[in-house]
Amino acid sequence: MELTLLMPCLNEEKTIKTVIEKSFKFLNDNKVKGEVLVVDNGSNDDSIKLIKSTNARLISVAEKGYGSALIEGIKNAKGKYIIMYDSDDTYDLNDLNLLYSNLKDGNDLVIGNRYKGGFEKGSMKISHFIGVKFLTYLANFLYHTKIGDYHCGLRGFNKDKILKLNLECIGMEFASEIIIKSKLKKYKIIEIPTKLFKDKRGYKSHLNTIRDGIRHLKCILKYRFKKHFT
Repeated sequence: MELTLLMPCLNEEKTIKTVIEKSFKFLNDNKVKGEVLVVDNGSNDDSIKLIKSTNARLISVAEKGYGSALIEGIKNAKGKYIIMYDSDDTYDLNDLNLLYSNLKDGNDLVIGNRYKGGFEKGSMKISHFIGVKFLTYLANFLYHTKIGDYHCGLRGFNKDKILKLNLECIGMEFASEIIIKSKLKKYKIIEIPTKLFKDKRGYKSHLNTIRDGIRHLKCILKYRFKKHFT
């Protein structure tokens, strides 16, 4: 199988079916042999019921955390390539073709850049905007990367290459870890512009500015002063 479209899910009943439908539309319109894989991370609303009403494949992960869900999803993916994104319908899935084509061209990690693509009004709190900018600057300085958006949730990668990184971060800091370890392994990394849209779920984001910011910071510092990882 060529491609797995992967998304974590935690109480996304208002958007999950829409995102799944858009995902299958991409596969069908572009005649890509692929799958849609949803990793549920403990939903207690109607998300699971809605997922099961589609042709998406569903797995469940008991250990809480964005990273926990995605790590398990990567292990279970059937595609040679994986493109991941959130279930809240905030990313423009018209960008999937650009991510996919860049993966087929031999890039190991393709990352969306929201600062180049733009933000719909109300799509990101100012504290998150500033926090991502600061942490991106710090990571670029420490690892000599030239990434414009370390925390964009829309990204694609070669499954076999990513499995070799032995990813371990269970929270939102997973987004930093995958870039840092790819850089340390000298993988080919590129960015594409992508627009971020306002969360359509109508309730508080799973992201916690202070808690997740600290976790990202610890992750960034950890691998800078750790010569090897296994």
